[in-house]
Amino acid sequence: MTQEIYFHFAISLLITYIIARLILTSILRLITEAGYVRPNFRGDQIPVGVGLLFFLSALIPTGVLIFLDEDTYQLGGLLYLFVLGSMTLLGMTDDIFGSRADSGLKGHLKKMLRGELTTGGLKLVTGGIMSLVVAVNISNHWLEVITNTLVIALSVNAINLLDLRPGRAGKGYLLAVGMLLLASWPANHLVWGVITAGALLAYLPSDLKARAMMGDTGSNALGASIGITSVLVLPENLKIGYLLFLIAFHIFTEKYSLTKVIERNKMLNFLDQLGRN
Repeated sequence: MTQEIYFHFAISLLITYIIARLILTSILRLITEAGYVRPNFRGDQIPVGVGLLFFLSALIPTGVLIFLDEDTYQLGGLLYLFVLGSMTLLGMTDDIFGSRADSGLKGHLKKMLRGELTTGGLKLVTGGIMSLVVAVNISNHWLEVITNTLVIALSVNAINLLDLRPGRAGKGYLLAVGMLLLASWPANHLVWGVITAGALLAYLPSDLKARAMMGDTGSNALGASIGITSVLVLPENLKIGYLLFLIAFHIFTEKYSLTKVIERNKMLNFLDQLGRN
């Protein structure tokens, strides 16, 4: 059984990585030619929303897994694609139509309370509904519904909060997947985090070199992948612990600049700079 899981994980990672490498250049060209570019933190105009790559690269390996073992992977695979696709679409909406004037949960909530809908507010509401729909379908009681809903929704926004410097969101995602593997191995549904990691590994060099920006399209997709994988594989006590961490992280980032905190810590700054030009 363990050998079969190793095989499924390895083939999924490999297929996703190869697909992402093959289509990355075309995605970059399509986005650039369409004019969807934005200045990065250095002021260079680079394509934004390249995180579309994560969802596109996940379609075939997810289908292959369901074909290989329908009983094990069908429900999880369909939920994974639903969550990943939903947040990719909502993130792309934010990248294309969104304004940078309002940011953070507090800013979008204030606008909504005044009757003004922002793309961030739309993402907040729709993403919350999506998280609830998924939670209702995988939970056994109302308390678990609440926990799973919050874990998915806050995971999405947590990766988004990291996406302020090249490579930071990707590194955060890989760290989260590594921790999930340690906490839940050999759970079959860990494969959804591995699939997304395959696409991310193909894309990450472009992000680290500040040649492309995953945008909310990508950061929301990464967060969605962590969220759905977490609720499917974590035991209840670890899931609640993870939820408490997410809540604390959001409160912290509303009060303090994450970038400044990282810059002041030698180890965090070293990791943050690792791989950049």
